[in-house]
Amino acid sequence: MHVHLREPDSPEKETIKTGTQAAKAGGYSVVCAMPNVKPAPDCLENLKVQLDIIEQDSEVRVLPYGCITMGRMGKEPARYEELMPYVAGFSDDGSGIDDDDLMRECMTRIANSGGLIVTHCEKKPVLPGVGAESGNLCSEDFSETWRKVRMAEACEVERNIRLAKETGCRLHLCHISTKESIDLIRMAKAGGLQVTCETAPHYLVFDTSMKDASWDGRFKMNPPIGTPLDRSTLIEALRDGTIDVIATDHAPHTGAEKSRGFVDSLNGIIGLETAFPVMYTHFVRTGIITMERLVELMSLNARRILGIDIDSYVDVDLETPYVICPEQFRSKGRSCPFEGMEVMGRVVNR
Repeated sequence: MHVHLREPDSPEKETIKTGTQAAKAGGYSVVCAMPNVKPAPDCLENLKVQLDIIEQDSEVRVLPYGCITMGRMGKEPARYEELMPYVAGFSDDGSGIDDDDLMRECMTRIANSGGLIVTHCEKKPVLPGVGAESGNLCSEDFSETWRKVRMAEACEVERNIRLAKETGCRLHLCHISTKESIDLIRMAKAGGLQVTCETAPHYLVFDTSMKDASWDGRFKMNPPIGTPLDRSTLIEALRDGTIDVIATDHAPHTGAEKSRGFVDSLNGIIGLETAFPVMYTHFVRTGIITMERLVELMSLNARRILGIDIDSYVDVDLETPYVICPEQFRSKGRSCPFEGMEVMGRVVNR
């Protein structure tokens, strides 16, 4: 439900072809592409640029997201009616909509058209200019800024749930990473709201207790990795059904953009070719969740949310261990926090 394919404007990071080759290698038959591309898919004319490339180059089905606002600028609603037949839903990706009245208007219009709004729930603050290379990754200043960035997620989750309740809009919350957010989502679901959410494998496997000087650009993403309490809460939410989907937030960058150390590297890691083996190895083989639950999280629930009625199957070797090596990926991206990890669950015959 959450990938960045970068084309048409940044083919040096990823293309529709390489991104969908990576998806196929990871076992996916459908991926939903975020709208942080140029031209922004805020009208049919702009979206068609992306659709033409998808038709020509895609190796799996690609459902792009349309923008919530024109140009993802948070100023005026995008053209939902003309986009609706061609998109998975509507998102402004990492560009937050600060104006509550505008967000309310957008949600009302999307609700009236039967659409889905997909929000990242992240704010603009960035981590401070201290990094692992200078020995400051565990400093008090760094940790305090880290905490503020993470609290911004819960504030956005609360606001968007409140507006979804007012407008009756279906709301899907991206890459949830904090205990506070999970608590809010759990209450919303208990109240009968049409709210779903996702998290990603890296928030379930890593936490800040593991943070040290080895954390380079491979661990840099927004929202950042959470605390041990965040991680344990997310794992419990996998078990009790609060989390609906495991998504990847596959976000490739060039090697130069991810080799500047933890603080100065761009946000984003790749995940299409590692999501299933990492989840299977860490959560099914350890007995935390069942294989049936993993299939729900990685396939069935996303299809339900998106209204996709298709069947597809993938062959997976569940018994042979292998070591994750980004140089063997189909994706152009190489920045992966799971590099060197031994896992099981390699997709075969793809």
